[in-house]
Amino acid sequence: MKLTPKQKKFADEYIKTGNAMQSAITAGYSKEYAKARSSKMSENVGIKSYIEKRMEQIASPNILTAEQILERLTGIVTGEITETVVVATPIGVEKTEKTADFKTQISAMRDIMKRYPNNDKLIEQQIRKLSAEADIAQKKAELLSGNNSDINININPFEEDI
Repeated sequence: MKLTPKQKKFADEYIKTGNAMQSAITAGYSKEYAKARSSKMSENVGIKSYIEKRMEQIASPNILTAEQILERLTGIVTGEITETVVVATPIGVEKTEKTADFKTQISAMRDIMKRYPNNDKLIEQQIRKLSAEADIAQKKAELLSGNNSDINININPFEEDI
């Protein structure tokens, strides 16, 4: 299947950014069209095939595969992957391992779910609820610590940042 120049530019931009809507706009589609159709464009058989071929061409042993990325994101969500942090103690500093905070875990869950466009709506709503609960817990902690900043709670965590 032959791609139009716009479709090819969309696919090339999508490879760079992973953001279907922004890639469509950069390729020359209107913002309205991009908003309504960009996710369907990335599922187009011709575009998908082109992206897969290009990804094979640019593959490098130094670049993570999609499977490796999903495994790493899953490790973050489950707490199998930890990070080393330096903590101040009364006698100096100490290194310790900690799992990702809830916001990071939720972000990883969102990234995983983006790869499955036909994901279960119940799971999507559960992640949305967890995200709201994490926002509330963070604001409560800020209020208790004396940081009286404005309270903004993200109630739609699945909207892409533009």
